[in-house]
Amino acid sequence: MWDNEVIMMIVRGIGETLYMTLVSSFLGYVLGLPMGIILTVTDKDGIRPNASVYKIFDAVSNVFRSIPFLILLILIQPLTRVIVGKTYGSTAMIVPLTIAAAPYIARMVESSLKEVDHGVIEAAQSMGASTWTIVYKVLLTEARTSLVVNATIATGTILGYSAMAGTVGAGGLGDIAIRYGYYRYQADIMIVTVIILVLLVQIMQGIGMYISRKIDRRRTR
Repeated sequence: MWDNEVIMMIVRGIGETLYMTLVSSFLGYVLGLPMGIILTVTDKDGIRPNASVYKIFDAVSNVFRSIPFLILLILIQPLTRVIVGKTYGSTAMIVPLTIAAAPYIARMVESSLKEVDHGVIEAAQSMGASTWTIVYKVLLTEARTSLVVNATIATGTILGYSAMAGTVGAGGLGDIAIRYGYYRYQADIMIVTVIILVLLVQIMQGIGMYISRKIDRRRTR
């Protein structure tokens, strides 16, 4: 049962899972980080309150976060086909993974930035710092430890989404678990894929926490 072909299949599955997870996490932050900054800045207690802008981004974030991932995946298949040219495979799954991740990341970024001491922000404002300077040199800098921790959590969540996407031919470990563990009743392969997924999450968690400890100013004072 565990011949070279099966082993290579699992190795490819690990590669596809990491590919989907890491690329989707990066693209999710490309979209989610600016969205989270806008939510923080335009909130009623933000440095540039704007109720209209906040309500728009708040609504977009809430709507997309409310849609279960598998349903979202099916809903945006036409968009996926336009962007990638197909709706199956690891590359195609990056589109729904990114769209699902972005609003989730935006909320985590917003949460991290709102943890920054308001006194530090007021001090920067009193010195005439621009909005961009406050965002870049105060908010993002002071919240960097929390941002890294939340990025670790987000990456683990996206890894879980990538496994769920295996039900519709995404490739990766989720696809292997469904095809062999569910349809062919090969429980040993399913157990191995689950163990690998758990290990991947633990490795990502360990790396994220190590980085957060390294950049935490409070530990270096």
